[in-house]
Amino acid sequence: MFPEGVTSASLIIVILVAAAVGAGVGGLLEGVVTNMVWLAIIAGFVATIVAGIIRNELIHHVSGAGPDTFKVPGVVLTFAVIASLAGSLSAHEIIDDYPSYYNGSGSARWPGFSHRS
Repeated sequence: MFPEGVTSASLIIVILVAAAVGAGVGGLLEGVVTNMVWLAIIAGFVATIVAGIIRNELIHHVSGAGPDTFKVPGVVLTFAVIASLAGSLSAHEIIDDYPSYYNGSGSARWPGFSHRS
C-alpha cells in the first residue's frame, strides 16, 4: 500500500503535468494543425498519456514497491480517454466563447458580475 498523502500528491502531479504538456503540445502544433478542435483533442490526449506515465514512474519510485508490474485496467484507460476528450473540447469551447465576454476595454464581462462605467 502507498504511504499516506500519496494519492493527493499523485493527483497534483497529474494535474500540473497534464496542464503543462497540453499547453506545450498545443503551442507546438498550433501552426501545423489548423483545425482548433483537432488541436485541442490531440493536445489533451498527449497530455493525458504523458501525465499518466510520469505519475506511474514517480509513484513507483516514491513508494519503493519493488518491481514495476503496474498495468492499467481497461476501464481506467477508457475513462481517461473520455475525460481527455471532454476536457479538451470544453477548453476549446471556453476559448471560443471568451471574445463574446470581452468588451475590448481591458475588462471581461463574465455572467454574474456587474461592471460600472
